[in-house]
Amino acid sequence: MHLTRPNLQDVLNARKRISPFIIRTPLHRYHSLERLLGAAEVYVKHENYQILGAFKVRGGLNLVSQMTPEERAMGVISASTGNHGQSIAFAARQFGAAATIVVPEGANPGKVQSMQDLGASVVFHGNSFDDAREHVEQLSREEGMRYIHSANEPALIEGVGTYGLEIMEDLPDVDVIFVGIGGGSGACGTCIAAKGVNPGVRVVGVQAEAAQAAYLSWKSGRMESYPMSTRAEGLATSLGFEFTVGIMRDMLDDFVLVSEAELDEAVILHLEETRDLAEHAGASALAGALKRKDELEGLKVAIVLSGGNISMKHLRGALAAC
Repeated sequence: MHLTRPNLQDVLNARKRISPFIIRTPLHRYHSLERLLGAAEVYVKHENYQILGAFKVRGGLNLVSQMTPEERAMGVISASTGNHGQSIAFAARQFGAAATIVVPEGANPGKVQSMQDLGASVVFHGNSFDDAREHVEQLSREEGMRYIHSANEPALIEGVGTYGLEIMEDLPDVDVIFVGIGGGSGACGTCIAAKGVNPGVRVVGVQAEAAQAAYLSWKSGRMESYPMSTRAEGLATSLGFEFTVGIMRDMLDDFVLVSEAELDEAVILHLEETRDLAEHAGASALAGALKRKDELEGLKVAIVLSGGNISMKHLRGALAAC
């Protein structure tokens, strides 16, 4: 199936659809991060303040809002490690569709409970996101539900791109934006929105060394696989996705890999310096900026804190590690 790459106008149209359901998240400046990064100005885009605590809800709302009544009547199904599933569950509830979310065994219990509270049917399957995704593809064929892929969906990218649009409106002279990458919808949306406003803006993606399939695919142009073992469930994909990788190869300026220790450090730094709770995937952009701090002197930097839905297990682990 051919997928049409979104553009800036698509992001603007998405904002009109989803604005009644979301909040415009703040972009706050932090002098302490300027000291740590050596940059002229450092801002954090607080998507952890968004409805459901993460940026993903923007994409789910944009997609489900455009489904036909017949599609909604058949229901939607998706695989998720948490935030994407919450997004689809929330959007389905808003627009009267039944939602089934397949999650791996051991998924973040808080995110699972949130999906159930939103009315979704949650199915546990396999040990990883990719196990869950393969099961969803089978169930979708068997039961006729609309399968919503977590990355290969233009409407998701258009929706999540709206936070990039907000960054550019609040900080039009930003030099570089750091954003975490799992499947790549957030990075793609950021590139499309930010570069659509100012082609000179640099966008840097950040992924876990322990789940670097998207990075390897971005480097080679082939859809690479990589065994994943990261605690950052929002970054935990073991396969590159063709649609998002294609956009990132054309538009992403740099791609940084960070270790589990660096992710732990970034979670704690957010607690100390921004007074905010970040999940490991949400803190990955800060970890990447720290790794590239020698390149940031004199620049205006925006860091996307994409989500704050950390499990108590992972928070205790980060605190113990640091």
